[in-house]
Amino acid sequence: MSSTTTRGAADRAEARDPGSALRAGESPTTASTAPAKSAAPAPSRRTPTRNHRLAKPLTIGVVTLWLSIIVLLPLAAITVASLGAGPAGFWAAITEPAALATLGVTTGIAAAVALVNAVMGTIIAWVLVRDDFPGKRIVDGLIDLPFALPTIVASIVLLSLYGPNSPIGLQLNATRWGVGIALAFVTLPFVVRAVQPVLMEVDREAEQAAASLGASNWTTFRRIVLPALTPAILSGTGLAFARAIGEYGSVVLIGGNIPRQTQVASQYIQQQIEIDRPLNAAAVSVVLLVISFAVLILLRIVAVRTQSREGHQ
Repeated sequence: MSSTTTRGAADRAEARDPGSALRAGESPTTASTAPAKSAAPAPSRRTPTRNHRLAKPLTIGVVTLWLSIIVLLPLAAITVASLGAGPAGFWAAITEPAALATLGVTTGIAAAVALVNAVMGTIIAWVLVRDDFPGKRIVDGLIDLPFALPTIVASIVLLSLYGPNSPIGLQLNATRWGVGIALAFVTLPFVVRAVQPVLMEVDREAEQAAASLGASNWTTFRRIVLPALTPAILSGTGLAFARAIGEYGSVVLIGGNIPRQTQVASQYIQQQIEIDRPLNAAAVSVVLLVISFAVLILLRIVAVRTQSREGHQ
């Protein structure tokens, strides 16, 4: 009777707790047939290994060292050289009549070329994105030619076309028009390549909706397409201007290097080095660096504001 009572109590305990049989001494094989709850292992956060901790400062150090050697140290050296005679000497070097004249010629022609490229580069990008025509791939590839072609080769080509023996009867060498054409050639890709990807992403449905409401092509472009392209146009134009003010190879032959007329800043710097006036050359170089840096900062501000405005929309 007592064994029967004990066995019944064990059965009731096993019904309440299936794992009690294993605890009571049953074999694992028998206990495995009973349902059991197994807790899933908690996901463990992988801690960074020692190699990862060492790699981060190592890569930062390599990048800092490389940028210092390639960018920071040369900029610091040219700045120190420009101040060799003190701030008064720096100011005297950049305010010489010849220096002011060459800076005026350089910035004036570069600004005009940048504006022309802003218009023509946008038109070219529009044609390459929106139109289909034979040889489109070839034309698209030619846009990058100024990036790959040595600039001195471009100057020779332009001189043979617009020089004294011009096959088309148009002589532009030793004129500001010749310098402008040379700068337009080397800066053309900046606006085109900046506008192309943005134009590909423009919402065509909005244009079609505007056309269905009776808007003209010009109104659609001005009210819908142009606002989306403006940041890219400004970016490409700024980069074209920054490249133009420091250009040398493409203008060295066709420009003529005439002081106060066609002499650009890079040629003036070379001239000052040749006549053993390195301080003047360094001072004008710093002015060009400041102008280029100001343009890049302005482009960065425009990009940040554009992204912020798009994020709020």
